[in-house]
Amino acid sequence: MSKSLPYSMKDVHYDNAKFRQRSPFKVITQTLLTSNVRNDYIRCSTGKFLVLLMIGGLVYLMLTHTSSIHSVSDGLAKDIGTKEGDKLITGGGSRFGRFWRKPPRLPPRLSPDEMGSSNNSIHVPVKLNAGPNWIARQQSVKKAFIHAWAGYKSYAMGFDELMPLSHRGVDGLGGLGATVVDALDTAMIMGIDEVASEAGSWIETHLPDRISQKGQVNLFETTIRVLGGLLSAYHLSGGDQGKNIIHKGPKPIVYLENARNLADRLLTAFTSSPTAIPFSDVVLHDRSAHPAPDGFSSTSEVSTLQLEFNYLSSLTGDPKYSSESMKVLEHLKTLPKVEGLVPIYISPQSGEFSGENIRLGSRGDSYYEYLIKVWLQQQESNCTYLHDMYEEAMKGVRHLLVRKSVPNGLVFVGELPYGPTGAFSPKMDHLVCFLPGTLALGATKGITKEKAMKDNLLTSEDLENLKLAEELAKTCFEMYSVTSTGLAPEIAYFNVEVHPEGGLDGGNKSSKYVNDIIIKHADRHNLLRPETVESLFILYRITENPKYREWGWEIFEAFEKYTKVNSGGYSSLDDVTMLPPQRRDKMETFFLGETLKYLYLLFADTSVIPLDEFVFNTEAHPFPIKKGTTRRE
Repeated sequence: MSKSLPYSMKDVHYDNAKFRQRSPFKVITQTLLTSNVRNDYIRCSTGKFLVLLMIGGLVYLMLTHTSSIHSVSDGLAKDIGTKEGDKLITGGGSRFGRFWRKPPRLPPRLSPDEMGSSNNSIHVPVKLNAGPNWIARQQSVKKAFIHAWAGYKSYAMGFDELMPLSHRGVDGLGGLGATVVDALDTAMIMGIDEVASEAGSWIETHLPDRISQKGQVNLFETTIRVLGGLLSAYHLSGGDQGKNIIHKGPKPIVYLENARNLADRLLTAFTSSPTAIPFSDVVLHDRSAHPAPDGFSSTSEVSTLQLEFNYLSSLTGDPKYSSESMKVLEHLKTLPKVEGLVPIYISPQSGEFSGENIRLGSRGDSYYEYLIKVWLQQQESNCTYLHDMYEEAMKGVRHLLVRKSVPNGLVFVGELPYGPTGAFSPKMDHLVCFLPGTLALGATKGITKEKAMKDNLLTSEDLENLKLAEELAKTCFEMYSVTSTGLAPEIAYFNVEVHPEGGLDGGNKSSKYVNDIIIKHADRHNLLRPETVESLFILYRITENPKYREWGWEIFEAFEKYTKVNSGGYSSLDDVTMLPPQRRDKMETFFLGETLKYLYLLFADTSVIPLDEFVFNTEAHPFPIKKGTTRRE
């Protein structure tokens, strides 16, 4: 490095103090007054005359030079940017002005090291508070939740779901007031005391009778939404030594008593089955259970009950809930698989898988999610088989199901509808967008990637899964941005041919991926699903990359623009590729229970429901992780 010049940047910042230009008058007069020639001139009369003549000339030049400067400044004030102004600046006012015109002012020369620091500190503008206001965006999500709840409360209180356009409620989930219970812990997390109090009071007053008197309910849906919501509310309201984050509503024991009452009836699905695989449906009022009409249960449904029943056993001290539910996973461990992947149907009568259809969308998705989450939740060392099953399954996903689209190479997860020897289908449900978050969670166990790397906790398998997680998250986001509304379809197909069938794009012609994603007419609806924003939330927490927040905000804005109903609530859409989109007149319970909760947490401080202390069930209800349960055996 070259030696620095004998001045510092401080001199430059202070108006170039060491290089300020002096006027010609000052230069000449200072020279005359300090020169040795001065005495020689003054000693004779001729010298005196010449001195007087020179001074007079200098006075004249100074006066004409000053007038030209004034004319320039006046002209700038009046004519800057005009031809007249240009003439004033270049003309100088007179020939003397032109003669005495100042030379251009040059910047000081800087040494190479100072040039580097100068480029950083001077030429790059500093933007204070330049990033988005995430607190304000979080509050926007909170307002959306309040709007959704207001519609439900006004037109459908006590019903399972709101029909926001018809201004009425509908019971599509057994009549247990599913929206009330599903939304309760979201209100608690957001700190909306009034809503938490309204929902809690309804549960205390009405839910016990509903549980004892209602008829048929689906085991899976009732467990993840109602049982899960009650257990989460119990913890968040101060039960189980949890933090009481609300100040209104019933005592925590109300939630636990209702959860236990409900679970005792749901257990019938396990105890009535001849195998470890439970029946799919339960009749609450007479505590009976029966299989689905076709005799089969969904693989994902029977394997997505364990977080809830395990936590209930932990709270009550009664092992029967955990024992019955864990028998399912222990049985699934013994069944043959295809590189860890399983068919989407299973028979409660035989305990065997049915068919060869393998996918991570509907009826398959949360089987893989709960392998890692139940392992994270449990303390028992004999649950390490779940982690082994998870790792084997993710290898199978990468080997058998992951492909890239044409022409731009979006990474997606397809299906094997006829098993490993059949044709590959480039079909991907929006439901599959749970996978990026699950992969990231499985890799770091909820801590940040930076910390996991620093502590040398990531295996090569973990790093591969993290990479795939980020690639799939981008694909899931592009499923939104490729459409006219900015909202994803229920199902997308990915182009794997050079010349795809035309007319089936998402409608957003400006998207880079408009030719990569195919959306068939029957698949263009949007149900306000949460899976993509769930993964964005988890990936932001783990990678700390703000792009996931930005993507989430774009999705939220699209929900606000196209699904919000002015009278209250939000509506599913019929076709996300059309403007304006036709509305379906349905607000699913998971919009309040999951979608808005994950968006709120995406914009929240990372200390709110930290991922290494809580595990979310598949309906976004957080349960605490007991310390010491996440170590790898």
